[in-house]
Amino acid sequence: METAYPWYNILSSEEDLQQGDFIQNCPIIIPSRLLEEGESVETKINLMNVIILTQSCDLAHKKIENILVCPYYNGKYFLNKALSADIRIKSKSCVKKLDEIRRGLQPSYHLLNKQEGIFDDYLVVDFKNVYGIHYSTLENIVKKQNKRIRLLPPYREHLSQAFARYFMRVGLPQDIMLEGY
Repeated sequence: METAYPWYNILSSEEDLQQGDFIQNCPIIIPSRLLEEGESVETKINLMNVIILTQSCDLAHKKIENILVCPYYNGKYFLNKALSADIRIKSKSCVKKLDEIRRGLQPSYHLLNKQEGIFDDYLVVDFKNVYGIHYSTLENIVKKQNKRIRLLPPYREHLSQAFARYFMRVGLPQDIMLEGY
């Protein structure tokens, strides 16, 4: 199904990094739970599928050392993970769960569309888990890959806006209680 506004584009490995680039099997360093000053730190490296969230202008001008990325999952994997973590989600409500994410009712996640020949399932971007990877490390990873996929405008900006909404949330100590209505 060809759309007037495609969601994704396939790039060669020579293209510069931009916000919205999908990186497969990106090595992410996970520190141990307890960090003490002056002690050795145990870490592990997880290979994750991630999407770049750092602004393209900062990447183009190399104004940053670390690139901000978030993991993404295909819809079926995400729902299976959610189903196993929360037994209250019934399989009938899987579409409802994805629709809640689509409508912004689950601000810690963002839904991306599928596109024939590129992504055969919806994608869920996880804003709860944000990682930094050094610019030169990510460049080296990308150079070794034959191709990568990029999220296109305006969907890239929509992702960026959803990410900003998630991080700018403010929890109030007491909410407004409407009375007399």
